Amino acid sequence: MINHNKLALLVVVFGLISALFVDHKVTKTWLEQSYVYDVYQTGNGDNAYKYKGQEVVITDIVPYQQSPLNQQNLNNVSQPELSQQWVVDDKGVIKQLKPAFHFGFWSLLPALITVSLCLITREPLTALFSGIIVGALMLGEYDITDSIIIPNLAKEGTAALLLLYLWLLGGLLGIWAKTGAAQAFANMMTRKFVKGQRSAKLVSWFLGVLFFQGGTMSTVLVGTTVRPLADKAKVSHEEMSYIVDSTASPIAAVLAFNAWPAYVQALIFVPGVAFLATEADRLAFFFSSIPFSFYGIFAVLGTLLLSLNITTFSGKRIRAAHVRANTTGELDAPGAQPLSAKELQGSAVPEGYRPHYLEFVIPLVSLIGIAVFTFIFIGSPKVNWAFGAALMLAITMALVKGMSLKNLMEGLNLGLKGVVFASVILMMAVIIGFISKETGGGLYLVSLLGETLPFWALPVTLQLITMVIAFSTGTSWGTYAIAFPLAMPLAWAIAESQMLANPEIYMMICFATVLNGSIYGDQCSPISDTTILSSMTTGCDLMDHVKSQIVPASFAAGLAGLLWTLSVIFFAA
Repeated sequence: MINHNKLALLVVVFGLISALFVDHKVTKTWLEQSYVYDVYQTGNGDNAYKYKGQEVVITDIVPYQQSPLNQQNLNNVSQPELSQQWVVDDKGVIKQLKPAFHFGFWSLLPALITVSLCLITREPLTALFSGIIVGALMLGEYDITDSIIIPNLAKEGTAALLLLYLWLLGGLLGIWAKTGAAQAFANMMTRKFVKGQRSAKLVSWFLGVLFFQGGTMSTVLVGTTVRPLADKAKVSHEEMSYIVDSTASPIAAVLAFNAWPAYVQALIFVPGVAFLATEADRLAFFFSSIPFSFYGIFAVLGTLLLSLNITTFSGKRIRAAHVRANTTGELDAPGAQPLSAKELQGSAVPEGYRPHYLEFVIPLVSLIGIAVFTFIFIGSPKVNWAFGAALMLAITMALVKGMSLKNLMEGLNLGLKGVVFASVILMMAVIIGFISKETGGGLYLVSLLGETLPFWALPVTLQLITMVIAFSTGTSWGTYAIAFPLAMPLAWAIAESQMLANPEIYMMICFATVLNGSIYGDQCSPISDTTILSSMTTGCDLMDHVKSQIVPASFAAGLAGLLWTLSVIFFAA
């Protein structure tokens, strides 16, 4: 059998040679990308739209046919002369055109190299860095540090991730380890509520459903909260990471009282479709389609069954982990390399300091309260505010109870060291997502579709394509930005050309497949931030989590695909 290191080296060499070939020999295929905003007229008669609460005035609008960025003109150029332009079409709709390109099937190369190396080596950092290098060479960027890594780390969103997951989360975990607050909370919950594995998993499942904001915030909140009580109840880390991950984004698509509808609605405008005409129409369309979010429903039900110790649909790996934890008490598989440091798995309480569970509960309640109330009153959850306030509360309570500043700083240092490795992986995952988008993998996959596709085949086709895009890029929201502007007009064109009786229901089902297919791909991807954070906060080996979760998630996705196909046949045709 070939040595894993040699196989990994062959994959890297193949990736580098292929990347250089693409850069020098493969021609870019340029595609028109259009974005429609809710444009209104200012008091001065100017056209404008809102972006992040700020009014942006639109100037220099040209007729669509005259734009060098329309598809007809892009077909005749090797490099567009503009990066964006505002146009008005024949129906008077103002939209923004931006050119994008792909390299054909070569566009998938960075993601394929990264995922292959993850599976071969079980070492995500090397795999991610290799994928970044391959993607950068494809784009002709040979100064990888200054042209790729530093600009992406300097972005506002990346800096916010670094602040949250390295400083605030790490600091909070370190303080809780030093004060013994997490262990005290676990002891209290064990005495009063958690009587064994099943009740520990049910508490975790309930919290996952309760924190229905989705994405990174849910995984961090739930994982951080349930880790101490689940470890005390001897729940395997594979089970816990699956429960945390599969109740984060899936529940956000079902209980969609969060930021998702506001983001997605801006991507699904289709000219001439009355029920998608205004922002209010598109929000109503989102909520009307929720009954068709079959994958989200099945994913959450799957974690509930596992929480009840029903492992029939959980797959061989999770069943083996369940048996291992029951018989040996080992929470990790042999040879596992958990993302969270060993220092954070116990406590280092100074002599004479008496931990109390309220030191865990009060910061946690403030964290949740600030996140929820800022979402209600501001429109988006201020996660950094929430974690910052929780950290300051934990520090203040420890000082008031008599902990020395020296011991407190030791705790902070402990926490920061404990999450450094996972934070570096998270940063690399952000960069590989950018690379995958730039090389056009998602655009290439969606462009394979055509209007001649049978109407009943489109939903499951969109599901499969968005699953691959999100798995390859590690982001569901990034997949939405790629897929929705292409998938929704395509679904409408097929509904019209094949004269479906209920085109709105057909559009809802196609919408749900993109929404849910992207969630599946993001959830199962080893380069997704939620996958990494689920592993980190529950103390699981990243690839053990990926390999164990993909089976029940794929079972739910397969069942959802069957129901989507049957739904369009019986309700839309």
